[in-house]
Amino acid sequence: MTSREGIASFLGTAAFCIAALLTASYFAWAAVKGDYGRIKRVQVDASTVEAGRKLAELIEERQALENKVRRLSDDYLDLDLLDERSRAILGYARSDEIIIR
Repeated sequence: MTSREGIASFLGTAAFCIAALLTASYFAWAAVKGDYGRIKRVQVDASTVEAGRKLAELIEERQALENKVRRLSDDYLDLDLLDERSRAILGYARSDEIIIR
């Protein structure tokens, strides 16, 4: 084996090792920071938990509003709620009440 063949063989092996190292580095980077990587997964999980929390709050708010609508409907009229809402929205007050602002 001549020295040129030895150098060529060494350079070929070194190029292969460098290419393999770069490929493995790219896949490791993609597994951690890529579009479908671990960091993105943690962010998606956190946003899913936050969206679930927001959904629970909205469901609770909707149930409270549905309860008020039902209590003010023709089928079931809550006079106390009607009195409270008319005072708050229209500014009604009885003649014997003192209004403090």
